[in-house]
Amino acid sequence: MVVTDGVVSLKHLVSMEILSNEEVLGLIKRGLAFKKKEVSFTLDRQYFAANLFFESSTRTHKSFEVAEKKLGLDVIEFDAKTSSVNKGETLYDTILTMSALGVDICVVRHSDEDYYKDLIDSRTVQTSIVNGGDGSGQHPSQCLLDLMTIYDEFGSFENLKIAIAGDITHSRVAKSNMQILKRLGAQIYFAGPKEWYSPEFDIYGRFVAFDDIVEQVDVLMLLRVQHERHDGKDSFSKESYHKLYGLNQARYDRLKDEAIIMHPAPVNRDVEIADNLVEASKSRIVAQMQNGVFVRMAIIEAILHGKV
Repeated sequence: MVVTDGVVSLKHLVSMEILSNEEVLGLIKRGLAFKKKEVSFTLDRQYFAANLFFESSTRTHKSFEVAEKKLGLDVIEFDAKTSSVNKGETLYDTILTMSALGVDICVVRHSDEDYYKDLIDSRTVQTSIVNGGDGSGQHPSQCLLDLMTIYDEFGSFENLKIAIAGDITHSRVAKSNMQILKRLGAQIYFAGPKEWYSPEFDIYGRFVAFDDIVEQVDVLMLLRVQHERHDGKDSFSKESYHKLYGLNQARYDRLKDEAIIMHPAPVNRDVEIADNLVEASKSRIVAQMQNGVFVRMAIIEAILHGKV
């Protein structure tokens, strides 16, 4: 993986760990260049992309599709509900089929963590894999759009105080972000229910009470409560969660004037964040969704560049 003339070259993008700081910044800056229409892109041949989502998704799925079409790729329709998965076909064989058909890029979301290992190690599978989320593991494209949003706001990550608050244990967004943000020089804090936090994250930041950090942070990164990944044994009250760990008006008013609020969405309104604050002046939730298209254009360009 290299960066030449501002363009990163990748064979796959499955996790943030495989990217150097130079490559991360290269993808962010390229995404910003696409957003500002400072660069043009032309294909040297016909390319095909397939988005294989085995878990529900709106933002990630559709923003990849928009990014692919903006770059001129032909997008192959795929619906897991009507595919041969229902006949017992494995994920490996589904991807093997796409590769044999000449699909250049497969964006995959799957419930199994590290689903991609057999795919990228295969000598037969030639298609490039972009991880659209693997269980509670990684979500590199979401991480990159989050980084792009922060970089666009502050121009740097060094010494920024960033709080990641909510359902941390079950969040692939949190896991991707905490690793790379620390590497880029940010100070990380964690907040939320103690039972949804793991000591393994202590190497990246410090667990604190929400109200002890809210006035200090530059970035408040809220996380969705992921009920689908809980075992059903947790008693949960929306009202109680919002009172203890959510961003209400009183906490919002304590944020620094220049602080920003982020959330990967979908937002549970009046749970992680008060309904009236989703589009407040300090919120960058809509900007994150917009940035998702442009950073995914940069990812796809990097994959295609790696094929030249």
